[in-house]
Amino acid sequence: MSPYHHGDLRRAILTAALDVIATDGPAALSLRDLARRAGVSHAAPAHHFRDRTGLLTAIAAEGHGLLAETLAGATDLRDAGARYVRFARQHPAHFQVMFTPNLLHTDDLELTTARALSGAALTDAIATSTPAGDDPHSRHTRLAVWSLAHGFATLLLGHNLDRLLDDEDPEDVLRELPLFLLPPA
Repeated sequence: MSPYHHGDLRRAILTAALDVIATDGPAALSLRDLARRAGVSHAAPAHHFRDRTGLLTAIAAEGHGLLAETLAGATDLRDAGARYVRFARQHPAHFQVMFTPNLLHTDDLELTTARALSGAALTDAIATSTPAGDDPHSRHTRLAVWSLAHGFATLLLGHNLDRLLDDEDPEDVLRELPLFLLPPA
């Protein structure tokens, strides 16, 4: 193995880890294997990620940041839900890790900050969709929207909706689902 000479090892390890997770799930992740893929010593990833859990925590934090970006500018709750599904489809490996606390250092500052950003983006979509002061249950509304979008995205990524959706765009379908739960925008 050649000495450590890698331009951006952190990004290379994250990218390789995301590939492994997308293909085989988080259980298949090994720092030693990722180091081999990056062409560095087996100890090199530890310089950026203390351990496997640290790596998964970094992936979850990155995912929450990407989710916040995706949700930013949502015009209403339906749009926020559709954007959530778009995020899950575009970043399935992040999605698998982000909501599995037993894989993460849940008190990690980068993770808690990124979670706050993605939560604030959803809260902003709720505020945009409901007149000020009219919804004393906005926390419950946020929970309902998140539950619906997350459940739909999870079923979609697991290919449990393939027959039901046929060729329909999942984001369009999600926009129609909450008709009975949410007032029109």
